[in-house]
Amino acid sequence: MKKIALLVLLCVAYLAPTMTSAQEVTYVEDPSQGYLFNRMRDNWFIQADGGVGLLMSPYDKHEHFGHRLGAKADLFVGKWFSPLIGLRAGFDYEQLKGATFTGNYGALGYRSWPRTFDNGNFVPQHFNNFGLVGDVLFNVSNWLAGYKPYRFYNCIFYVGMAVNWVYARDGARPVSDGKWKYGANDDPDHCRNYSMQCGLLNSFAITKKLDFNVDIRFDLMQEHVDGADLWKKTWNEYPGLLLGLTYKLGKSEWNAPVTAVCPTYRYSDAEGDALVANLNDANRKIADLEDQLRKCLEERPLVDPARKPEAPLATVYFPINRTEVLGVQRNVVDAVAEVMKNENRDYLLTGWADNYTGNDQINVRLRKGRVATVKSELVKKGVADSRLETQINNGELTDYGPKAASLDRAVTIHRK
Repeated sequence: MKKIALLVLLCVAYLAPTMTSAQEVTYVEDPSQGYLFNRMRDNWFIQADGGVGLLMSPYDKHEHFGHRLGAKADLFVGKWFSPLIGLRAGFDYEQLKGATFTGNYGALGYRSWPRTFDNGNFVPQHFNNFGLVGDVLFNVSNWLAGYKPYRFYNCIFYVGMAVNWVYARDGARPVSDGKWKYGANDDPDHCRNYSMQCGLLNSFAITKKLDFNVDIRFDLMQEHVDGADLWKKTWNEYPGLLLGLTYKLGKSEWNAPVTAVCPTYRYSDAEGDALVANLNDANRKIADLEDQLRKCLEERPLVDPARKPEAPLATVYFPINRTEVLGVQRNVVDAVAEVMKNENRDYLLTGWADNYTGNDQINVRLRKGRVATVKSELVKKGVADSRLETQINNGELTDYGPKAASLDRAVTIHRK
């Protein structure tokens, strides 16, 4: 056994380097399988921006362009739920400047302005919006070019809605105190506006946590306008340009599922020839090891032939401490008798008992009684007594241990 174990160890030692190199793999992220969702606390951001907007209601064209530019500002808190989709919500401020016709005391933000234009037919007006806004964000760059962490430029399209509360100077009469108030002109019910907005947020990375933004925005605003019907509401355009900063909180990148990649080897002709030579040499050594192993087995086989007799024609089993043929074992004896009567052969009957129960004297008696009983039953069935030879064996029939002792209480029948 020592020689066999040594040969096995030599085989393993020789083949181990080849087996190890064949199993070398690398593990990389595979974006083609999509990206994994992050924890809820990741991918949050704070965004602040400010700029100018241009109100485009019916009479604003009569005002100078420079006097129509008003300030805009936003403060958002948002979260990206994937590399493509995000949400943001916050507060906004809009300064709206335009023109209305002279004498329209009901126009929002009108007062006794010292300045008129277009032959005194129009005067300026000015009011402010304060409100809540929410947007859905879509990262166009990640959609078109694939997700790339810390990309310098990202183009983000967004669409959303806002509700604003209007503050203006009280100017319903030519003589006014000029105070800013909500619901100016004694009509607070008409001073809450709704708007829809969309735009392109152009984001430029300054650091991994901080981005600079250029926001090109277009608002469609439900606004009070001047006309024959005072306080008539319609939808007016309000484009704007804002600059700002975004600060990212927590983890901001996304991870793809990890997959195993097997290496691809490329060899030159010389390297290929060397591999073939090594393979041939390995095959010769393996053949030599197999030949040595075969010789060792011939000198000392793993299984002793003396322990592996020819399979019996039949085995008749007995309960513990009994010598009678009982139950289904009678059917076995009947079947064996029919086979024996059709064969012109002699048979050897061997009596067995387990060595885990009783003592030697009892077990010898059981072996002799069992083999004698089987022979007697076969003779009764018509098998010639002269063809049946009996013996007992004091060893173990199976040698499977005490838990299998019932397999040793038997009579085996072999052809001679």
